[in-house]
Amino acid sequence: MTSTITRDACAALDAADTLAHCRARFNLPADTIYLDGNSLGAMPANVPARMKQALEQEWAHGLIRSWNDADWYPAPQRTGDKIAKLIGAGQGEVIVADSTSVNLFKVLVAATRMQPGRRVILAERTNFPTDVYIAGSAAEMTGCELRCVDPDDVLAAIDETVAIVSLTHVNYKTGKRYDMEAVTRRAHEAGALIVWDLCHTAGAMPVQLNACEADFAVGCGYKYLNGGPGAPAFVFVASRHLAAIRQPLTGWHGHAKPFEFTHDYAPHPAIDRMLTGTAPQLGVIALESALDAFDGVDLNTLREKSVALGNLFIALADQELAGLGCGLASPRDADQRGSQVSLTHEEGYAIMQALIARNVIGDFRAPDILRFGFAPLYVRYVDIWDTIAALKDIIATGAWNTPEFRTRKSVT
Repeated sequence: MTSTITRDACAALDAADTLAHCRARFNLPADTIYLDGNSLGAMPANVPARMKQALEQEWAHGLIRSWNDADWYPAPQRTGDKIAKLIGAGQGEVIVADSTSVNLFKVLVAATRMQPGRRVILAERTNFPTDVYIAGSAAEMTGCELRCVDPDDVLAAIDETVAIVSLTHVNYKTGKRYDMEAVTRRAHEAGALIVWDLCHTAGAMPVQLNACEADFAVGCGYKYLNGGPGAPAFVFVASRHLAAIRQPLTGWHGHAKPFEFTHDYAPHPAIDRMLTGTAPQLGVIALESALDAFDGVDLNTLREKSVALGNLFIALADQELAGLGCGLASPRDADQRGSQVSLTHEEGYAIMQALIARNVIGDFRAPDILRFGFAPLYVRYVDIWDTIAALKDIIATGAWNTPEFRTRKSVT
């Protein structure tokens, strides 16, 4: 018989947690359990001082001189190199720019240009919608076909007609993840290039882009990288492709010599060619500072804690929520899961609103997904126990069933 998991047992796990000290690197409300880092990461405690300096000294007094004097200009490259360490990329292969959607458009069009004679962009049906929208636009503009298949059919669908395979490593709803190495290998065997979306991966678990021989990747800065709302995104181009890639948004910051102001475009020889216009400098500064939260953190240890948090959540859901109408939408096998666990319930939206009203924050995804993300740097084991306890009480007592909680808000 399986023994009952107690809150004291969870507290003991926290006492033994080698990453427990990292929680102090974040500015978290004392009365709040935050399990939505997969949507918006918590604010690192060092960011306000850095932003104060950027606003009150560098912008207010340095003015335009700060592009040089405060070293603003190379911030996208510096920040990209920091992210590279978290995703298994080399220095000079990642740069911070624009949004995930814009970067995905750039690499899809550029990669398609590298594949003359092939006219299929392969994607999956359950992907985050913007990835499919962008892939559709890229396909239309390049004379390609967008072919979407179920996740379990991806490997079989990669054939000699496919130019690009475009996938998100960890699914935004279920947390199910692809075997990056296996899918990348299959794409290359068929002569296709691969683009990985790392929005739900970077900062939550190790990934080895170069070891897998990935071609391109994109990702956002505001989830597990904790760069703040609307933080700029990043783009990875394997060094072997840098000389050949021709991205479609040929803005002046991607030029080989932008300050010569010539009218003939010549792409920068390095990763800088993926830039378009002037960086959103305050956003880049915030993200660069936020990444200090990962200093000294072993990514394998980070992943071990992520797995442990997810396994604990599932075990407690089994123990406490039986008979309350909840289902498990995420894989039980941690090897197939990212750093989140999703439950289903027909009243999922109202239940999540009731949970948030108790300062236990996850989020909802239509039609019935209650989504919980585990940022290992600041989530505790007792947070998992307390979350399940609150869920049990809300569902068992019907506390969710009020007009306040059933009314849909603009952002879910």
